[in-house]
Amino acid sequence: MTKAMSEKKIKEMEWAESLVAKIDADERPYIKYKESRPITDLKHMIETSTLLFGEHTAFMQKDSNDTPYRKITYRQMLEDVNGLGTALIAKGFKDKRIAVIGENCYQWASSYLAVACGTGVVVPLDKELNSSELKNLVIKAEVSCVICSGKLEQAFRDMKDSGDTQLELIISFNSSEEKDGICSWKQMIEEGKALVEEGDRSFLDAEIDNEAMGILLFTSGTTGASKGVMLSHKNIAADLMVSPTVLKVNDWDIFFSVLPLHHTYECTSGFLMPLYKGAAIAYCQGLKYITKNLQEAKPTMFLGVPLLFERLYNTIWKNIRKQGKENLLKKVIKVNNGTKKIGLNFGKIFFKQITDVFGGNMRLLICGGAAINPEILNGFRNFGILALQGYGLTECAPMGALNPDQAPNPSSIGVPFPGFEMKAIDVNEEGVGELCLRGDNVMMGYYQMPEETKQVIDEEGWFHTGDLGYIDYKGYAYITGRKKNVIITKNGKNVYPEELEYLLGNITFVEEAFVFGQDLSDEQDITIVASIKVDQEEVEEILGSDYTEEDVKNLVWKEVDKINEDSPFFRKIKKVILRKKDFEKNTSNKLIRFAEGNKKEE
Repeated sequence: MTKAMSEKKIKEMEWAESLVAKIDADERPYIKYKESRPITDLKHMIETSTLLFGEHTAFMQKDSNDTPYRKITYRQMLEDVNGLGTALIAKGFKDKRIAVIGENCYQWASSYLAVACGTGVVVPLDKELNSSELKNLVIKAEVSCVICSGKLEQAFRDMKDSGDTQLELIISFNSSEEKDGICSWKQMIEEGKALVEEGDRSFLDAEIDNEAMGILLFTSGTTGASKGVMLSHKNIAADLMVSPTVLKVNDWDIFFSVLPLHHTYECTSGFLMPLYKGAAIAYCQGLKYITKNLQEAKPTMFLGVPLLFERLYNTIWKNIRKQGKENLLKKVIKVNNGTKKIGLNFGKIFFKQITDVFGGNMRLLICGGAAINPEILNGFRNFGILALQGYGLTECAPMGALNPDQAPNPSSIGVPFPGFEMKAIDVNEEGVGELCLRGDNVMMGYYQMPEETKQVIDEEGWFHTGDLGYIDYKGYAYITGRKKNVIITKNGKNVYPEELEYLLGNITFVEEAFVFGQDLSDEQDITIVASIKVDQEEVEEILGSDYTEEDVKNLVWKEVDKINEDSPFFRKIKKVILRKKDFEKNTSNKLIRFAEGNKKEE
């Protein structure tokens, strides 16, 4: 360790302590939890967490459908990370780009940490991409080694053999031993542990520069080609220190991990955050196993996206209606909400059958990734499970705002964190402007795209999110739509399609809706079009089993007319498309707005 590097680490610690001091000095009433410890980087984070929580469970993993969850402690995690990191350096991958790809599992998480905490730059990749797309990213990111699940071995072997990439080594999560030139993750760890035993400290003593690129993430944008987002350890460490100030994360919490780990929302909030706070992570085996795994893991916290929570919520109500108990449950909710005001909450008794669906211990649902109907958040709260909305972007590692657990506003994306700033610029006559964020979480820039970086990060360090919204007098922020998605009428009026999509989504039989502007030759102005996919089961309950397509159109227009009644002329929906197929989406399950297939009439 050189003197210069030691001085740098001292300065990094001073930075971390100054951020904690900003948390302590924040007097806003909803900054309730001032328990953050200073961390300089992810290596520092997992080492200090192991000192504090060594025998706590860090990970819970199912090795097969028939076996119970296997528990991995913080101490075992650190030993495995140190072993794998040491082995990677011994094989010549110090300071190289190493990709991690596969299903959510302990192998993924420990590999990510082994690369980031002393080996090189970690490049999380999306397992849903096809071979050609993956190859392009491997070339673009100059990846030398890939650590992957067994299902992807052949794709990367072909890439390596093609000679078109810089790939030198493939490591498989699932192999028990080296075979056909593909290394075993398990064997690599054992080899590294043996080297550590022999005195190899190349990884143990590796010092992280928390301002250098440590993570290279590719966005799965809905408006064009993906961009490489360069994140530093400082970006992530800042998020980890500030975000648990508005909601409580306990060392006994169990996070339920469903969303793909290569997305920064799940990676920071559902993986690194619990490790920072001494909590556990239980991996779901896949969407079709959610209910089963919830019963087995009995988690307390669940991060999801609107589509996931909406489906769970709607399924609960569908089952209640089938049992003929809808009106009874609504009365019980009303009574319990009344008694809660005088300190009597009977939710655990009244709603036990519902909360048992989530394993019986669920206390907090956090929704991010897109806007969610506030009624669904309130609905979960009625059942006794607090549901909050947050906001983030890959470029901010990803924390932008979060609702406080003691003062949630279901219509808002939340409040900015201590030490971070948010403002709205170019505010129009409606009070809506572009939201901008500034703080230590803002990315270093887009990889090999300096011009695109300048377009989103200004000279004062403000990141221009491209999201339109406003901030109220209490500091809560609201999103009205994306800047790129705004439909501008010929007389200069702004129509935010997301607002209309939200209203359409509140209709019980609407499964999904997409609103866009169409310039029709026979119209004087832009025509607002709503493409709607209906829930066939809900429609059948309303119209009966022998309904016609004309009946469905009339049913839809009846509800659209209600929305139009409360809208100014320029914002009225003039055309409806009934869609039978699913909308084209990216791997984050977000609708691709520029896709012409989403605008076609079927």
